Order: sequence, then structure tokens, then C-alpha cells
Amino acid sequence: MSVRVSLVAAARSSTLLTERFDDDRPLDHTGWHEVQLAAHALVPLAAAELRYCSPTPRSRATGDALGFAPMAQPALRDCDMGRWRGLTLADVAAREPASVDAWLADPRAAPHGGEPLLAFISRIGGWLDTRPACDGFIVAVAEPAVVRAALVYALRAPPSAYWNVDVRPLSTITLTGLAGRWSLSLEASTR
Repeated sequence: MSVRVSLVAAARSSTLLTERFDDDRPLDHTGWHEVQLAAHALVPLAAAELRYCSPTPRSRATGDALGFAPMAQPALRDCDMGRWRGLTLADVAAREPASVDAWLADPRAAPHGGEPLLAFISRIGGWLDTRPACDGFIVAVAEPAVVRAALVYALRAPPSAYWNVDVRPLSTITLTGLAGRWSLSLEASTR
């Protein structure tokens, strides 16, 4: 028996250039508008037996707006960025360029004092691996970083692949399998 897990990236709470590490801002006007436009394609996921979300305001609001009534999962929180929390990548790169380079080059590095990328990917993989096998499916609304980490873990890709995955707001991936044995399931779009 296997489990099917659909991960939906939370709607936006800022423009890409103003996105902050460990951002806990609610959905912005554009985010709400995007949810309304995508709802017809995503609402069917509300039929999932189990519905989760990252414990961020925008993930919760996205799930609620889609009718998922998700339960917040602490394990689906974004990567702990330590002292970089609340800053943009441009802010940090201007202040600590060598630290940013180390963080991007080494998945075990945590120059920010928070969680290394490798530990983050492992944490998200641990959440995936502990989902109960059921005949139905699971949906989770999560931060884009969480979706990237889940994909890297499921495909057993090297941690460096994390930086090559572009997860747009309200994009969806579906993983099928069971602990330690996951497959990416691409489905035809109904949009």
C-alpha cells in the first residue's frame, strides 16, 4: 500500500525581490487574487482524507481559501534561517557575502546560525516518510522552500539540486510511494 501526497505552494505574501527569509507575513493582495484565479483547479484537492499546512499565515490562509481546512504541521515549517530571519537575500548578501557564498555552496553550512539545508531537506523527508499509507490521498499547503525540499528528498537528488527547483505560488506536485521510496507523479492539468 502506498500514499499519495499533493503539495501546494502557498500563495504569495510579497514580490520575489522583497521575499524575506522565514517570512511570516500574511497573503498580500496579489496572493489573494491568485488564489481566486487558481481555486477552480485546486479545490478538488479538498477531498483529501488528510489536509495539512505549514504553520505560516500565508500557508494557512491559502489552505483555508481553497476550502482545505488544513491542520498546521510544525514539521512543515520553513527552514530556520537564524539571524537572517526577516531579511531579504539582497540584505544578507550586502552584509555577509562570504556567508551567503558558503551557505549556497555547502548544504551542511549554517552561517546564519539556523538550520543547514541538508537538515532541512531531511526534516521534510522525515515528515513525508511518516505519512500513513491509505487508499486515498493527502494534501499539504506549504512554503515554496518546503515543496523544493520534499522534491529533492523524494527524488534522492543531491542537495545542490534544491537551488535548481523553481516553485511558483500555487504550483502543485504530487508524490506517491511510501517511506524511503517516492516517485514524482505528473498529472494532466485541468486548468
